[in-house]
Order: sequence, then structure tokens, then C-alpha cells
Amino acid sequence: MRTLIGLLLGGALCAAEKSPPAAQAANDQVQIRAWLYADAASLRSELGSDLGGYYTVVRLEVTPKAGELAVSPDDFLLRSSKDGQRSGPLAPSQVAGRGALVVASKGGGGLMAENPGPVWGGWPGPPRRMGGESAVVGNASEAGVQATARTDTKQPEDPLLAVLKSRALRQQSSAQPASGLLYFLLEGKHKPKDLELRYDGPAGKLSLRFHQ
Repeated sequence: MRTLIGLLLGGALCAAEKSPPAAQAANDQVQIRAWLYADAASLRSELGSDLGGYYTVVRLEVTPKAGELAVSPDDFLLRSSKDGQRSGPLAPSQVAGRGALVVASKGGGGLMAENPGPVWGGWPGPPRRMGGESAVVGNASEAGVQATARTDTKQPEDPLLAVLKSRALRQQSSAQPASGLLYFLLEGKHKPKDLELRYDGPAGKLSLRFHQ
């Protein structure tokens, strides 16, 4: 009985400590390593919250190989080969702040093109479909889906915002490694093997594919 209990506890511990899917790529200017947090358990382990199941988080480690390198969250984009969606990184305030995320389809087919109305969202609630037009910038998909933020100052600030800010990848220029989190919004469920992180920055272009 003790042996059985020990095996069960050991199996549970191994499952809890299972490493997230990882990816890496490099050239003569930079090495980039990434870890994917796309399910509720891994998100809670990393952030203490599963973000309602609406967001995908990537932890990055960017190591310059040829002196000082400028690093920005805007150098990265997450793409799904499952349905062509792609997302630029969101600011922490778009995920858990008073700012609400608006995602609007500009047509051209794809997952969100059937209804051209924007999606109003932001943690802790799910994105919600609304009618009307919206100015759009930032986050985009190959079907023409883009996102921006609106602010509601009447809402209390979510304590999670401080955590997201402290963990986020910061814009910087240094010869030392930079690390931090990026927050993405992709609609629906996506397997790690379907996700590609693209880097397009001062050190060139790289593609990272995730593997368990």
C-alpha cells in the first residue's frame, strides 16, 4: 500500500513539475529561448492566475551575441498554423488593467470574419461581441483581425496587473540577456505544435516552434 501511495504521489509530482513547451532559435547576433504557457495549470503556476483561459503567455530569454542589442516586445508575434490567427503582444493593462481590449475583424475570411463587430474584453471577463465599427491598431491576424484598448476609469484596478507588469518583457538596450513575459490573445484552443513565435528585430528574423 505504501509503495502504491508513493508511486501515485511521485506521478502527481512529476505531472506538476512538467516543463512547459519550449522553443529556441539563434543567429550570429542573438539567441532566443521561449517557454509556452497556454493551459490553465501552467498559467496558474507561472502567474497565480489562469487569466480566465483567454490568453497565451510566453516567457522569453533574449541573449545578445555581438554586443549591445535593443530588445522590444514589439519585435515578437505569435502565429497559429491551425487557423492563421496571429497576435502581437498585449500590454499588461490590456489584460488586467482598466483598459478593455477591442478586437475587430476587417474581413478576408478566418475565424472572426463572420461578424464584423468588435470584441470587447479584458480580464477577468471573456471577450464579448459588440456591434459597430472600431478604430484598430496593434494585434492582428491573417484574416485581418486587429485590436486596440479603451479605458474605463470607473473600474477598480485588478491586483493581478502589478504581477503582469513586474513579469513583462521590458523594452531595453543592453549587451546582457533580457528576460520576461509576453501576453497574447488567440481565440480558441491551440496545440503547442501549431504555435510559432516570430522575431523580427534589429538582430534579423527568426522563427521559433514549440516542442514539449
